[in-house]
Amino acid sequence: MAIVRRKCFISYHHADQEAVNQFVKDFDHESDCFIARGLGEEMPGDIIQSTNTDYIMRRIREKFLGGSTVTIVLMGRCTWARRYVDWELQSSLRRGEMTTPNGLLGIKLPSFGGFPARFNGNLSNDWPRVDCYARHMDYPESTAELVANIEAAFQRRTTHAKMIVNPRERMSYNRQC
Repeated sequence: MAIVRRKCFISYHHADQEAVNQFVKDFDHESDCFIARGLGEEMPGDIIQSTNTDYIMRRIREKFLGGSTVTIVLMGRCTWARRYVDWELQSSLRRGEMTTPNGLLGIKLPSFGGFPARFNGNLSNDWPRVDCYARHMDYPESTAELVANIEAAFQRRTTHAKMIVNPRERMSYNRQC
């Protein structure tokens, strides 16, 4: 059976660039299990040069999130503390008349330091965290495992959309890690 390649926006902290590059190389370039969208060395895109938060959010939606259906958050030691990750998650979870939110999949890198607050708000407090909007996993051991989790996140866009927690306020500054 052919794999459905979802367009996935990759959100991460740039301190994890090497691990992110390897992830994209292994699972997009070589295994073809998703199509990467985002800012980074292994993904086509320009850096957005601005200090205007609303402009940055709009450009992220237009250039990178538009057309993607799942947001993958690659979570390293300090990802939880980064304002741009929070902003990307907020944009990913936006709902509207003409907008379907992205599915949300967190992947723990070996240096995992904790969930970003907006991601954590979309997890259940009950264990196992099944009945919630976001999905998370350890670093994938196989293409099949990653594809199954991407597809589960994709399906939750419609089956679990009512569970989205996306407060309007966003991080103004990076937190101390």
